[in-house]
Amino acid sequence: MKPVECPFEAETLSAVLQGRWPDRADAELRCHAAGCQICSDAAAIAGQIDEARERTRARAALPDSGRVWWTAQMRARREAAEAAGRPITAVQAVAFTCSIALLGACFGATSRWFQELLGKALAALADGRLIPVATAMLAEHGALLLAMGALVLLVPALVYLTVLRD
Repeated sequence: MKPVECPFEAETLSAVLQGRWPDRADAELRCHAAGCQICSDAAAIAGQIDEARERTRARAALPDSGRVWWTAQMRARREAAEAAGRPITAVQAVAFTCSIALLGACFGATSRWFQELLGKALAALADGRLIPVATAMLAEHGALLLAMGALVLLVPALVYLTVLRD
């Protein structure tokens, strides 16, 4: 069975990573690594990793500190503007919803046929014959009621979802 660990492996790795391998390493350690498969593999792999790290470090291009500062400032300003805009957007959504509700109330108060329709519905409710009157109303004015319901319910929901997306 082949050994999995060697007591000199950590020392070999340390010598490679410190740049002492093989010229400035102890003679005993070099002699051991020449005969030990684990230590020789560790030295070869660690050496390749160390060389690759040095090549990568040499190719790395760090941005100018002024550019990093400027980018951070621009990001902070953008985030502050977004945070300041959220309450304004919420107020706009509430104002839009109120304006739609006010428009519906004005329509209901000034439309004669709508008032008659509402009167029929209330009379039918009082008489206990709401179902036949309601189905007749829906047959007559179903498309209009559906469009009004969509305006009152869907538009604020869409505004809310749009605000959440931003």
